[in-house]
Amino acid sequence: MRTVIAAALVVVGALGAHAGSSGPPAYRTAPDARPVGTGAVLPGPGTYTDSVAKGETRTYRVRLDGTSNVYLSAVLAPAPGAPVDVVDGLSLSLRTPGGTPCGMNTDVRFYGDTARPIADYVSRRVEPGRDCQEPGEYVFVVEGVGRAEGSAARRTVELGYVVEPAPDEPAPPAPTAWRTEPPAGLGTGQARAAHGGTGFNDAAGLSGDGGTWRDELRPGESRFYRVPVDWGQQLFVRARFGNATAPPGRSALPDGLRLALYNPARGAVDEAKGLYTGEPATLSLATAPAAYANRSTGTTNAVGAMRFAGAYYVQLTLDRSAPTPVPVSLDLALTPPSTGGDPASSAPVRAPDPTLRAIGIAGVTTGTVLVAGLGAWPLAQRTRRRAQGRHARGAAEIESARRR
Repeated sequence: MRTVIAAALVVVGALGAHAGSSGPPAYRTAPDARPVGTGAVLPGPGTYTDSVAKGETRTYRVRLDGTSNVYLSAVLAPAPGAPVDVVDGLSLSLRTPGGTPCGMNTDVRFYGDTARPIADYVSRRVEPGRDCQEPGEYVFVVEGVGRAEGSAARRTVELGYVVEPAPDEPAPPAPTAWRTEPPAGLGTGQARAAHGGTGFNDAAGLSGDGGTWRDELRPGESRFYRVPVDWGQQLFVRARFGNATAPPGRSALPDGLRLALYNPARGAVDEAKGLYTGEPATLSLATAPAAYANRSTGTTNAVGAMRFAGAYYVQLTLDRSAPTPVPVSLDLALTPPSTGGDPASSAPVRAPDPTLRAIGIAGVTTGTVLVAGLGAWPLAQRTRRRAQGRHARGAAEIESARRR
């Protein structure tokens, strides 16, 4: 078995301890991130910080070999309460020095006017018939996007550079069937207290056995929770928002409640949104079984994103216009491996890599190995599926946000 060479993925955040004396805390950035500027060489795997404004393009040079898969990430997280526009965000791409794209661009947008962490990546996959296979220098491009009349403030962005060898062996086929309803008893156990983190770096670790946790969201706040998912397991997530104060002067806040799920590479798996009215509300997500082959055969972005065994991240967000904090109960359940599918459909779990455990990448522990799931990421298929899903909803989301 080949040893995976990797380094910490990306996280970004607004600097500062708090968004205000009584506001929610700002996103906690990676402590070892190195500052860089546009045009800089990223000398190797690691984490780097920079800033970008709307309409600005930042470029970073990376030298790639001809045998390794490379993943370049960006996470954008303005301070809670900072002004953002519905179409603000980032556009990411990897190109040759002459400007030829190595794949489709990846767009990352807020799709709302509440600042919250958003993240994604581009990749170079070593595989016959794909672009950018030769060793040499390439350019990672990060562009700030948004409407010109919006805020021109610079926003901190943290960049991640991860390298791994191409996989040694072909992956088993992905599962083709799985359960759509959560296991019986979801949310019926005794609730435990939890305090979600500001992002991926300090996400609160929750038991892989499932259960119910109690927390509270302040207006404009996002909280993150880390859940281990093994090969073949499905994750069921339900957020139950309790009674709170109704919005002043209006009956509801469109998309005022958000539940999102990210995979160990900080890639979006799925998202659920709901109205905030001050009345109790419930949002739910259910995943496909985690399988190595989902990266190339997943029929939707949500299925394709379930390509790793490792730490998955649940994100809860409350609209900045909510008048008071909201109590929330978070119910989690994981099925046994391969429930509802072929028991042989998941890739085998490989032994933990000591280098990765030392780095602490994505919450990897003994028996839950992120790198076993890291392999050839299908950039073109992944981005196309994500774009189709987002574009189908984009007009409605933008119009909803404008009416606010």
